[in-house]
Amino acid sequence: MNRQELLAKLNEIKQGTLAPEELVRTLQKEPFEDIGIAKLDLHRGIRQGIPEIIYGRSKTAEQMDLIVERMTEAGAEDILITGLSEASARLLGERHRLEYDSLAQVGVVNPKANREQKGLIVIASGGTSDQAVCEEAAITAEVLGNRVVRLYDVGVAGLHRLLAYHDTLLEARVVIAVAGMEGALASVIGGLVSCPVIAVPTSVGYGASFGGLAALLAMLNSCASGTTVVNIDNGFGAGFAASRINQMEGLE
Repeated sequence: MNRQELLAKLNEIKQGTLAPEELVRTLQKEPFEDIGIAKLDLHRGIRQGIPEIIYGRSKTAEQMDLIVERMTEAGAEDILITGLSEASARLLGERHRLEYDSLAQVGVVNPKANREQKGLIVIASGGTSDQAVCEEAAITAEVLGNRVVRLYDVGVAGLHRLLAYHDTLLEARVVIAVAGMEGALASVIGGLVSCPVIAVPTSVGYGASFGGLAALLAMLNSCASGTTVVNIDNGFGAGFAASRINQMEGLE
């Protein structure tokens, strides 16, 4: 149950179409359920507006299947799983409704038929090699109810490619800049827009990139004010943070 659903139930009680005892019985099953391998945070939707998100790496397909089953029984929709391998996705797809992106390794169980598409989040990548991280961010943001525009392969090695989409960047409420190598894309975008910029360093690059550390340090030292940085390859974290910003009330 999320906040909107809880408010709807309270309005039903106000209108006399729902007995208070029925809502109490529903809430008595929360805030969490201990299923042995995990303690499911069933109040996450009320506190944050979305159900708990599953980190798939290091979990077996059987563990995720049990978690998803219990969350579905509790009424969760758009159950997001990051770091989901193709093998685990095949098993989950046999037992649940599953949308799966093999590049991003992201799955959505019990997907909503119609999702909101609020505001505008633009996701720009330095190169095609960054696309997996970009898609993790994009899918996360879309599942959370945001309109997303993708601008891929617009890195600073060919600056004209980025500038061709300057109008799109100016329309964004948030820009996610994803880049490896020297990570300069975030600074360039930060100097072109007035909205928040979330920089995502990726592990793309040659030996001296140190698995994304060079891009991370460059982005942390960005001279563009208003740029914030998430961890290396953390597309999910960027998509989640961008959603929070994009959906702030009163943001124009």
